[in-house]
Amino acid sequence: MKSLSNARIAELLGETAALYEIENEPFKPRAYERAALAIEAREEPLYETMARGGPKALQEIPGIGAGIAAHLAELLARGTFAEYERLKKKTPVAVGELVAVEGIGPKTVKTLWEKLKIKNLDELEAAARGGKLRALAGFGEKSEEKILKGIAFRRTVGGRMILGAVLPVAHALENKLRAFQEVKNAIVAGSIRRMKETVGDIDLLVVSEKPEETMKKIAGLPEIEHVNVHIVQPESWGAALNYFTGSKAHNIALREIAIKKGWELNEYGLLKTEKELYEKLGLKYIEPELREMTGEIEASKNGKLPHLVGYNDLKGDLQAHSTWTDGTRSIEEMARAAAELGLEYIAMTDHTQGLAMTGGMNEKEFAEQAKEIDALNDRFKKQETRFKILKSAEVNIKKDGSLDLADEALAQMDFAGASVHSHFELSVKEQTKRLIKAIEHPLIDIIFHPTARLLNKRPGISADWSEVIAAAKENVTALEIDAAPERLDLHDELIRQCVNAGVMLSIGSDAHSPDGFRALKLGIAQARRGWAEKKNIVNVLPVEKMLKMLKRNREK
Repeated sequence: MKSLSNARIAELLGETAALYEIENEPFKPRAYERAALAIEAREEPLYETMARGGPKALQEIPGIGAGIAAHLAELLARGTFAEYERLKKKTPVAVGELVAVEGIGPKTVKTLWEKLKIKNLDELEAAARGGKLRALAGFGEKSEEKILKGIAFRRTVGGRMILGAVLPVAHALENKLRAFQEVKNAIVAGSIRRMKETVGDIDLLVVSEKPEETMKKIAGLPEIEHVNVHIVQPESWGAALNYFTGSKAHNIALREIAIKKGWELNEYGLLKTEKELYEKLGLKYIEPELREMTGEIEASKNGKLPHLVGYNDLKGDLQAHSTWTDGTRSIEEMARAAAELGLEYIAMTDHTQGLAMTGGMNEKEFAEQAKEIDALNDRFKKQETRFKILKSAEVNIKKDGSLDLADEALAQMDFAGASVHSHFELSVKEQTKRLIKAIEHPLIDIIFHPTARLLNKRPGISADWSEVIAAAKENVTALEIDAAPERLDLHDELIRQCVNAGVMLSIGSDAHSPDGFRALKLGIAQARRGWAEKKNIVNVLPVEKMLKMLKRNREK
């Protein structure tokens, strides 16, 4: 069996979805996209799921039926599957590479292949620079410019991997190493431990008194690619963990403090804990997420480090989706999955009608959904289950900042969020005006994924964020930290600006399946990197107190 990572499997399913779309298949693209999302959000490696229960266990994953399960079983056995090979033979292009460029979809890939025989990113760039694209129907000079910008952005992110895709692999490896007889301890270090949104590779720190035997065992692991393993003696654990966690700039600052005290600080120093290291340097312990040289050393010296929001502090999730639009599970299934993870409430924020690709809902459909939510809440109450489903929506912000759902429908909800899904190319002035108009709407309580970025694919929209944050403060509108692995939006610098300005923040998983709720950890990590405390996050509160903090209720 092949030990393919969940991220790689999801990537292959995503490519299959794109290839089906090129073939004009009506339903298969969405099915494979949903399966890819479900697998990417999953903590357990798929090869372990397969080993534990075979293809039937695969079908227990949301969005995976018998057909896709059979393809996955073949993929895990061979490293590929026949249907994927058939589709690739018909359209022999690097489809994943091409659709990763902003503005390039499967239909465009088909046109580029059929008209210009473009197979990959380099050939696309050459054609755009040579002015060959503008001759195609539906293209022009602006299209070429947009594609070249998209390619340039892809080049800048290089080979960095999204944290949410790497984290499960890293922790699975960590657990495997801890199970080795020769290993006394093992921990993920580097940028993953600092929870940076993208990472270059996996760093693992291992304590062993038998380094040669340990390294031989580690070298035999199939998933060891892109992994840096550092083995140290027990007495060097504290210094080594600090050194291999980084950041480089943070380590240099610590070393300079040590030199001033007449000490030498390196990864092999005789310090058993990180706390001991910081104490010897006259500092309060600094959490890994803060070690980026953004003022944490001074704050530590002066006793002004934030009391960061904890990984178990959230009471609810303020963004989730169901089968009413593009989710893979019913409202009840999503609610029960959230309750099993210890949450006390979730908000159902299905899409509105302007986002047709998701099956967005109109006013009448939201009224029908509200009846289902009320019935489920009544049932939970009778079962003495302390869990609540909140009525909400992810309302689409139009080009001019207006909304695609009537105020009468918004007023019937517990709260409403709004987000940007199009017109990313607007100027700074236009985007700022657009966002502020939505922020000022009396029935919009939260702006979801405010910058609309997609990691490694699309940079965020350009806006005057100081103006946007000031408007959010003035209008008591919360800004969201969208925890979806491909978003992590807001980014840490804007979160810190919100914290400094006193703007409320919410954290939402943007879950489209039960496994999607696990992304909340990524959102919390992002909040911590932005120096956020519990007092800054609205959904650390129990449901009634949380609702009182939202805009519409505070205005009353």
